[in-house]
Amino acid sequence: MSTGKDLALSHVALLVGDQQAALEFYRDVVGLEVRADIPLGPVRWVTVGPAGQPGIEFLLEAPSMVPDPEQQAEAQRRLAAGAHGTLIFTTDSVDATFARLRDAEVTVTQEPADQPYGVRDCGFADPWGNFLRFSQPLG
Repeated sequence: MSTGKDLALSHVALLVGDQQAALEFYRDVVGLEVRADIPLGPVRWVTVGPAGQPGIEFLLEAPSMVPDPEQQAEAQRRLAAGAHGTLIFTTDSVDATFARLRDAEVTVTQEPADQPYGVRDCGFADPWGNFLRFSQPLG
């Protein structure tokens, strides 16, 4: 029986409406590296992740990948309303990251700000309504 001490996070699914567009957004705009791009019939197993963290991957999950029809319909509804997953990254420079993504016309949800919990952070939304936050420690 696992006590939890042997567990390690490897994948997080992020709901997207178009896997190819999501791959291009997360690779070319955000700057993540492609870890896998494997055809699975009408969809693909597409994962991306930060170059310096080979042990974590984000699955760019299309609603059609959800096997249960009822849950698939719920994924479609969530996507239509804005998927609202959240990825939080650390960066060496929030301001430089903010400028790069703003200049790439990514939807801004929060301009850079110093937070009382000890970080400077900013926020964006991907084309499917998932939130992306970037932070760096203050001090």
